[in-house]
Amino acid sequence: MTLGSLRQWELADDAAELYLLDRDTRGMKSMSIYTVHQPPLGAADTLPAPEKFAFVRDGFSFWAFVAAALWMLWHRMWLVLLIYLAVAIGADMAMHYAGVPVAAISIIGLLGSLLVGLEAATLRRFALARRGWKDVGIVGGHDRQDAEQRFFDAWVREAAGKPAEPSAPHRASSPVPRVPQSPDVIGLFPKPDASP
Repeated sequence: MTLGSLRQWELADDAAELYLLDRDTRGMKSMSIYTVHQPPLGAADTLPAPEKFAFVRDGFSFWAFVAAALWMLWHRMWLVLLIYLAVAIGADMAMHYAGVPVAAISIIGLLGSLLVGLEAATLRRFALARRGWKDVGIVGGHDRQDAEQRFFDAWVREAAGKPAEPSAPHRASSPVPRVPQSPDVIGLFPKPDASP
């Protein structure tokens, strides 16, 4: 592996998105993070069927923003849909009876749709957990197919008892030297009347 082909990983503060900095001519590419959910096992099943696993992409969902109710129906999120409809209709009626201008009601509705689009992955994970699906991991990939390939490669390796190959170059870290503490020091600051 040459130095020019090494890839550097950078993880965002909230671990919501992983960026792959590629040093070749394509520049910076974004990778999506997926949570992997395993369906509940049936009485006769010993291993879960790989084709039934759910990969939920973390991030903004355009279709949940544009058509929230239809998106919830598509993903069979019945309880989430009922709560969404109750809140949306209740808020709309309350604002209408309070005399809020139609433009303000529309802006608040748009902000509600934006919130659903931003939290779509969380809502989907909630619905899967309620149905007994087990969260089995997190995987990154350029698209869903790439993420599935990475996850199942690691899954097969783990089942075969082979150690997983690191996906990023490993940097050795040096141990932090331990500083002896004096009884006159509390945290980083000495006691006010302590001698130096």
